[in-house]
Amino acid sequence: MPAADLITAALDDALLTLDELCRAAAVTPQWVQRCVEEELLVLPQPPGPNPADWRFAAPVLHRVRRMRQVERDFDAVPELAALVADLHDEIDDLRARLRRAGGLG
Repeated sequence: MPAADLITAALDDALLTLDELCRAAAVTPQWVQRCVEEELLVLPQPPGPNPADWRFAAPVLHRVRRMRQVERDFDAVPELAALVADLHDEIDDLRARLRRAGGLG
């Protein structure tokens, strides 16, 4: 496996605290808590009662940034921003599959 793939795999396995996620994505803990409660963000394990104990998979950071950008740019509600993030993730996955199959250059 190439070194870049190893680094990506290691980062994908990393877990972020609520504070780390908020700092990296420039969002408030309240925003994240609301998204978790509304199941717009998924934790690797069911969320406990104490948000300080929550851990987020590293790919959630990309999702949070994308959701906030959609909310900001289009004055979208969180549910719509989450749907757009889902669609972007699906497109990215399909493009990766095409690349692996030799369909994209």
